[in-house]
Amino acid sequence: MSFELLSTDPSGARLGILHLPHGDVPTPIFMPVGTQGTVKTLHPEDLETLGARIILGNTYHLCLRPGDELIRDLGGLHCFAGWDRPILTDSGGFQVWSLARLRKITEEGVRFCNHIDGAYMMLSPEKSMEIQANLGSDIAMLFDECPPYPCDRSYAEKSLGYTLRWAARCKTWIDAHLPRSGSGLQQHFGIVQGSVYADLRRRCAEELAAMDFDGYAIGGVSVGEPEPEMLRAIENSTPYMPKHKARYAMGLGTPTQLLEMIERGVDMFDCVMPTRLARHGVALTPDGPMHIKNERWKTDARPLHPESHPHVQRYTRAALRHFFRAGEVIALRVLSFQNLHFYLRLMAQARDAIAVGQFAAFKSSFISRYQANDIP
Repeated sequence: MSFELLSTDPSGARLGILHLPHGDVPTPIFMPVGTQGTVKTLHPEDLETLGARIILGNTYHLCLRPGDELIRDLGGLHCFAGWDRPILTDSGGFQVWSLARLRKITEEGVRFCNHIDGAYMMLSPEKSMEIQANLGSDIAMLFDECPPYPCDRSYAEKSLGYTLRWAARCKTWIDAHLPRSGSGLQQHFGIVQGSVYADLRRRCAEELAAMDFDGYAIGGVSVGEPEPEMLRAIENSTPYMPKHKARYAMGLGTPTQLLEMIERGVDMFDCVMPTRLARHGVALTPDGPMHIKNERWKTDARPLHPESHPHVQRYTRAALRHFFRAGEVIALRVLSFQNLHFYLRLMAQARDAIAVGQFAAFKSSFISRYQANDIP
């Protein structure tokens, strides 16, 4: 069993453990994004110091460069990235949707011009599974079709058909090419699609559950829809996903959104937001976002925030503001460290609250303080 459900809070929040080839992962968990095989500006030892237990890499980007076969020949993605804890790889479907040019979707897969040199490529369910097997990730996502927002029902139905048929083809490839016993098993997660249509979400979740994958994700969220639609997509999916398997909301979200989704029974999250905001000079704190480049911090001799990690505490607000204005890389590194510390600490606090049946109270207290945005 790859996922062990330990307890469920009265709110619906879940406490669990993912058992993976490169280690156990407590849930709820946030996965720092290392799209190209590395989390931007941070060393693997930084991630270990922060308490990161699993990171994310991307099939689309890594197969373009340096190439999945090269990574395989050099010992796999863990060796290549210098990271010996678990890795999840996305299937590439979302990147084809968001980055590729001249995209054409057929039953075979997606033919497109890649965003680097414009060369034509074909990504199919079988090819996505092959690339991820070469990368050697602990969790591989099935190849799916991500519908845009908004889309009409006819498009959503057609897209869902691709996702379900491609999932079956992924399973056929997995069963034919990968061992199903032993200590080094790669886990495979299906992706629930269906856009904003509740019955399509239910159908997808139930049909994927019948295929018996190791875990399940909710895709097609955070693609431009309002937050209430995003949360409804979660609510229309989780009741029909197997209770004793991990649930992953892909590409989400803000700190408050993570807590809302934990309450709706989601276990795993990833998002580029912490490191992307850091590169733009925004530090996340329990008292709300802090724009370190603002004039008000120019002579402030205090540390970034009283609850920051000790690695961050050694720098004053004035120094960090200066580093950003001077273009010093250390500013990006320190704020990336700060923001991932904030996200991972939030997950640890959520787990502690679930363990004692107090998640709803914790969520309310955290959101009230965070949204007040009153930086001391």
